Amino acid sequence: MIQLAPMTEADFQEYCAQAIEEYAQEHVRSGHWSAEEASQKAAQQYQELLPNGVATPNNYLFMVRDESTQTMVGMLWYAIQTPKPVAFIYDVRIEPAFRRRGYATQAFQALEQQARAQGVSTIRLHVFGHNHEARALYEKLGYLPTNIMMNKSLD
Repeated sequence: MIQLAPMTEADFQEYCAQAIEEYAQEHVRSGHWSAEEASQKAAQQYQELLPNGVATPNNYLFMVRDESTQTMVGMLWYAIQTPKPVAFIYDVRIEPAFRRRGYATQAFQALEQQARAQGVSTIRLHVFGHNHEARALYEKLGYLPTNIMMNKSLD
């Protein structure tokens, strides 16, 4: 079983250092941003979304901890958006050494319980089209596509 442990400021700083660069590279890979602008744009978006870090209102940042070993295996970040309360998952990650062990499924189950307790009846997320592994997980968990954007590069 896992536990969602509130992210500390130190956890947050470590998370941001890695996440911003990975987010930038995902946008480069998907063709949204150039490599030259990606890091700056990603940092700007994180600053806009989390201006007060872990204390940003309506944002919930957790470390995913294996209860039996007390090992941190990943993280989860979601926000409650209004006026009709909807939980939007901004990021979920399980460290590579811990993948394919059910931790992501358990983290989503814990999120669902917490979201229900917060009066949320819908959870949304974004996934890059090229992230087939994540898309397969989300579909297995019951998430359905609501919008699909497609493009064709003429290069």
